[in-house]
Parts: sequence; C-alpha cells; structure tokens
Amino acid sequence: MLSRFTPLLLAPALLLSACGTYNGGLESVYQPVVERNDYVFDVRTAGYALAPGEGQRLAGWLESMGLRYGDRISIDDGGSGNGEGARAAIAEEANRYGLLLSDQAPVTVGQIAPGTVRVVVTRMTASVPNCPDYSRQYTPDWSQSTTSNFGCAINSNLAAMVADPADLVRGASGSSVTDPVTGGKAINALRGAKPTGGGGTQVKSDSAGGKQ
Repeated sequence: MLSRFTPLLLAPALLLSACGTYNGGLESVYQPVVERNDYVFDVRTAGYALAPGEGQRLAGWLESMGLRYGDRISIDDGGSGNGEGARAAIAEEANRYGLLLSDQAPVTVGQIAPGTVRVVVTRMTASVPNCPDYSRQYTPDWSQSTTSNFGCAINSNLAAMVADPADLVRGASGSSVTDPVTGGKAINALRGAKPTGGGGTQVKSDSAGGKQ
C-alpha cells in the first residue's frame, strides 16, 4: 500500500522543483550586463574658440556629471571645423578630472546648431539584473541543477568592482613587452621592508577577570 502513495507524495515536490530560474550548468545564467549612455552638452563658439562664458558653463556641467574613471569625453562639431579650435579649452576642463579627449565622437540625437560644438560624455555601467534570485525550490531538486541564485554574488561583485565596464565587453589590450624593473618593484619593496616586530611587539592577553 505504501508504494501506491509514493508517486502522489513525489508529485508536489517535482512541481516545486520545476519552478523558478533554472541553472543547468556550471555557468550562471546571470551575467554582467553593460549599458552605455551618451550625455551631450552644446556650447557656443566664437570663431575657433569658445564664446565668452561658455567655459564656465561647460565646467559646471562636467562637475554635475561627477566624472570618473572609465568616462569618455569627445567633441562633435558637425563637420564645421570649429571643434579643433575649441578642443584646447574643452581638453583643459577634461584634464581637471584626469580624462583625455577621445578621437571619435559617437552619433547622438539632434542636429548641431551653427556656431556650436557638442561635448559628449560617454558612460558605461555594469550590473546583473534580477539578482539575487531565490525563486527556485531546490530541496529536493531531481534535475540536480544548481540554485537559481547561482553566480549572482560573484558576478554582481565583478560588475561593481570593474574599473572600466567596457573591459567586460571587449577586454583590455595588454603589452607584449615585459619590464623586469617594474615587475621587481613589489619584490624589492617586500625584501627591503623592516620587520613589523623590529621595535618589539606587545602581546596582550585577556584573563577571566577582564584584566590584561
């Protein structure tokens, strides 16, 4: 009689184990997603330089953007040629944040009015949507899959810590030349450092009565 009831008892468990996100392999279905946003700011020019007061407007806008490592700044003059003259003033403002101007500007929405140049700030962000995910019932899980939350922690940490999110898309080019002097700096610093206990290390112990 017990064997007849066993399939009825297992049916709800099978239904529960089939719900939620399925991770069937060792590579999580949740991977970092990189998003790119282009922010534009048009400034007026006077000849081949910025018009009076436009440098202050640009500086205020860049400050409000909270520029950081990984941001890219470029100039689009719409083919007028005014961008080359204003480039020096715009580059000076970008240098305040340790950023260099990019050679090419992305395509943006809207026409550039005559007598103006467009400053474009390109920013990339990385995140792992829908994490954490505890939607799947995995006890018992007859498919022997990993949990629905598998990979969320490590991939979310990677997305949060990467200095330039663009590296998650196309990687970063390395140098084929190895400098042994640079590589040996850390080793020499370790060997040349004085022992931490050179001045005498004081060790304190706590007794049962709370005295040291």
